[in-house]
Amino acid sequence: MGEMELKVRKIGIMMVVLSLMFALFGCTQESKKTSKTTDDGGKTLGGELQVAINTQPPTIDPHMSSVSMTSTVARHIIEPLVTINSKYEPVPMLAKSWEISQDGKTYTFPLREGVKFHNGKELVAEDVVASMRRWLEKSTLAQTALAGATFEAKDKFTVLMQVEKPSVFAIYALAGMYQFAGIMPKEVVEAATEIGVEEYIGTGPFKFVEWKQDQYIHLAKYEDYNPVDSPADGLGGRKEALVDNLYLQFVVDSSTRLAGLLSEEYDIGYAYEYDMLEQLENNPNLNVENPYFGPLALLFNKNQGLFSDVKMRQAVNAILDNDKIAKASLGKKYRLDSSYATQELSNWYSEAGAESYNKPDLEKAKRLLKEAGYNGETIRLITSRDYSYIYDSATAIKEQLSKAGMKVELEVYDFATVIAKSFEPTKWELFSVGFAARTTPLEQEWFNSKYATGPLDQKSEDLIKQLRGSTSQEDAKKLWDELQAYSWEFLPIIKIADYSRITASSKKVEGLKLLDGPILWNTTIAK
Repeated sequence: MGEMELKVRKIGIMMVVLSLMFALFGCTQESKKTSKTTDDGGKTLGGELQVAINTQPPTIDPHMSSVSMTSTVARHIIEPLVTINSKYEPVPMLAKSWEISQDGKTYTFPLREGVKFHNGKELVAEDVVASMRRWLEKSTLAQTALAGATFEAKDKFTVLMQVEKPSVFAIYALAGMYQFAGIMPKEVVEAATEIGVEEYIGTGPFKFVEWKQDQYIHLAKYEDYNPVDSPADGLGGRKEALVDNLYLQFVVDSSTRLAGLLSEEYDIGYAYEYDMLEQLENNPNLNVENPYFGPLALLFNKNQGLFSDVKMRQAVNAILDNDKIAKASLGKKYRLDSSYATQELSNWYSEAGAESYNKPDLEKAKRLLKEAGYNGETIRLITSRDYSYIYDSATAIKEQLSKAGMKVELEVYDFATVIAKSFEPTKWELFSVGFAARTTPLEQEWFNSKYATGPLDQKSEDLIKQLRGSTSQEDAKKLWDELQAYSWEFLPIIKIADYSRITASSKKVEGLKLLDGPILWNTTIAK
């Protein structure tokens, strides 16, 4: 979700630490440098790519987890029927196309023929059906967006999806990036346990080789990969594994990721601290990307207690100065914007409800607190130092609420504990955290009553139901505007600002793209 909180140390100190690391652990790291060639287009082929990422995923089974790093790794191995382009629009991947029946209830997906899994087996309809049925069982998004949907094989290379009600969101759900609808061999899916598949086999440009716990994931070029015959765009279009070996190194310490990039141990470093940006940008040997990633939000525990009262939530919204919170936690680049869908999601971006965003009014807040009957009860704001922007935003929020007369205690844990506590309604009241952009705004967790924040009210549920039943983008956008406007009254969360994520790479790296994480196909190291 963000960078681990560790201050930038002087470069001399980092190099000493790095040299000690080499002495202690260097001999245990695999080094499988391979020869490089150049294709007719001038692209360098072969060799290996070393990528330092900020966290180890809990799994790389895409059906099992909505954690962003699960998807970032898994999408290089496992592919869906449809995916998204750089504008977050659905496009074909393993499906050649899709057709929707006149009544909007039947989707027909002809499959690309000649696509092979990494075990050499050809992709056929029964693999898709088995994968999609499992995804429907595991994915919260699938259970809400495609409730009652069924999949069946029409013939060897055609899959049918039947939905109970027509909805513009059906195809978006299949193309979603998180806990995505990845296709795996039927036998792998059927052998999966409650904790996930036992083999990571897909059709992607890279195949799984090894996961050395707490160290790295090793992927290798899949020689028999069958790419889509269209230009690369976002997660869609033509993919090529241009390196023989890809190592995703787990480096939780941002300073170590920086030192490794500067020493050329790593070719790419992901999710750097905001206070490292200037040093990275001033280095002539690096390319730096800092795109917007998603919204930073303050979550309320609406399950019980103080913030089950909408007036308490409205009081907090009337206190907070979002600009000051963002300045304290998000570095130089942030965007004050009321839209739940970031500007990059052009189909869903909305200014509805903007009049309630970032309008601190202390007198209004005090009136609302009085009406809610607040009497100085302790408010537990859970946070973690593991991610600096989370901790810094929590500290700024606590300061503002305390000055307004609210009794706020900061409870600090490791991030895994914070997440676990957030699903225990008796353990917290507030929690600030960042979210990745989603393919549609309804995929955001707080619109699911099973999420940690708790239930929505009847009006929200009714609007969501109407929205999911929309059969055109135009109708859906009108209803989404209405839902967002109402959400700024009901306040399931308070959006603070859009935040960015810093990626840096050696100037030798060519072709690197980002879309909610690095895209490492079509990426290589120049000679």
